[in-house]
Amino acid sequence: MVAVGALLFAVVLAVTIAAPWLATYDPQDIDPIARLRAPSADHWLGTDALGRDVWSRTLYGGRISLTVGLIVAVLASAVGLAIGLVSGFSRIADAIVMRVMDGLMSIPAILLAIALMSVARASIATVVLAITVVEIPRVVRLVRSVVLTLREQTYVEAAVVVGTPPVRIVRRHILPNTLAPLIVQTTYICAAAMLVESILSFLGAGTPPEVPSWGNIMAEGRTFFQIAPWLILSPGLLLGLTVLAINLVGDGLRSMLDPRIARRM
Repeated sequence: MVAVGALLFAVVLAVTIAAPWLATYDPQDIDPIARLRAPSADHWLGTDALGRDVWSRTLYGGRISLTVGLIVAVLASAVGLAIGLVSGFSRIADAIVMRVMDGLMSIPAILLAIALMSVARASIATVVLAITVVEIPRVVRLVRSVVLTLREQTYVEAAVVVGTPPVRIVRRHILPNTLAPLIVQTTYICAAAMLVESILSFLGAGTPPEVPSWGNIMAEGRTFFQIAPWLILSPGLLLGLTVLAINLVGDGLRSMLDPRIARRM
């Protein structure tokens, strides 16, 4: 499962990285004469309402969507790991931190992201920040639950009894045991971030209209879906394929890194 997912993701990643060489037109070139043309030899996936080549825009749009997903996954995992370690190991910090995290998780993720986007200028950095804030509480709760379990283990209690500093206990005994579930969660965050970015762009609250992303392309094509379905189908299929590939990697890693599942397999 990991191999299949990694292969699919590698293909999508390679295609988007090679966009300058695979694209047949500049994604921003406007040709009013060629607007809303069906897929042909000249335009492999047709053109949009402004005559822009959908194939080229889809390739470049994948760069934005993948960049947002990967950056959000790394940032949310790093910040959530740090907060979760402190919250799980310190009862005083736990009482404060988890109330804040519960408050953030009580708000639907999409509504929270839209609210954050409404107070700042639309840009890729703002989208990354908004989605990261949404995903951090989930990482914190995961890491905290693992730390609370590890904190009661005999070897951790023995380290506390002999006077080992808390920082060293966290670094040597707790942090290594949190990495396996965190890696799996990171893959899911990457997939979720790509979906949220597409939803925000589709609603007009995501990346700026001049920046092609899969969400923007689908948002611009929804008005003409009945007469030009290719405007939505091509970026939608690539988005679905990418999310599927990342989820396959996550499920496979969970099976490999969880000893109970590994034994049953």
